[in-house]
Formats: sequence, C-alpha cells, structure tokens
Amino acid sequence: MTLDANEILAREAVEAFYRAFEAKSVELLRKVVTPDWQYLPEPAGTAHGPDQMVPVFERLATAIPDMKVEILDLLVHGDRVGVRAEVSGTQTGELLGIDASSKHLRFAIHSFHQLRGSLIEKTWHLEDWLSVFRQLGQLPKTLDRP
Repeated sequence: MTLDANEILAREAVEAFYRAFEAKSVELLRKVVTPDWQYLPEPAGTAHGPDQMVPVFERLATAIPDMKVEILDLLVHGDRVGVRAEVSGTQTGELLGIDASSKHLRFAIHSFHQLRGSLIEKTWHLEDWLSVFRQLGQLPKTLDRP
C-alpha cells in the first residue's frame, strides 16, 4: 500500500503528538496542534490550545515519569485519524488521587484526531481507567465513597 502526501503528513503529526505526551512536552505539542486545538473531553476549566496540557503533563511527569505510548493501529481517512494505542509505565507518584504504588501499568487508549492542514485541530480521547484501577487495586478516593 502506498501512502499519499496527506496520509504521510497525518501520520507524522499524530506520531509526534504521542511523542509529546511521552515526553510531557508542551513545546513539542505546540508544533503539531493548532493554537486553538480542542482536546475532548476537555480538562475542567481550561481554554483551547496546547497550553491546557501544562498541568496534565506536570501531573503525568510525577505519576508516570517513564510513560510510553505504543501506537497499535493508525487509520487515516481524509482529515481524520483513528488511533488505537497502549500506554505503559510505572506509577511512582499520585495518579488521580491514588498514592504511588511502584506498580507497572498498561492500559488502552483510543483517539480520533481531526486535522487542519498538517496540524491536529481536535482530539477526541478515551482512556481505559477501569483497567488502571484494577491494576492498582483501588479506586480514586473521590470515587470510593458510598
């Protein structure tokens, strides 16, 4: 199968997007998303754009500093890109209110990206947090109430 120029640009943008998450680098993220990039569901109280990830990346740097994202499937259709991937890493800091466990985690993520030219303008993203909670053997304190 031969990729056309648009498919190559889409793949490059999305692969760099996940490298930004691995590196927790807003600087790299700014290179692959539009200034008005939307991340859905949006982190509470944030404005559009790559800077909304600053606090997320700071928390991830403590919670899972060795985080890796392995892209398992990447499908390009016009200006849309679907991704099935797996995140792995060691929980060495608080994660969603759960104290550090030193446990190795592995969980699925699924994303759809919409491109504007060669940049990502919108991301719809889902993580398998139930799998994470099972691996950690507990729910976040905010969810562990009757």
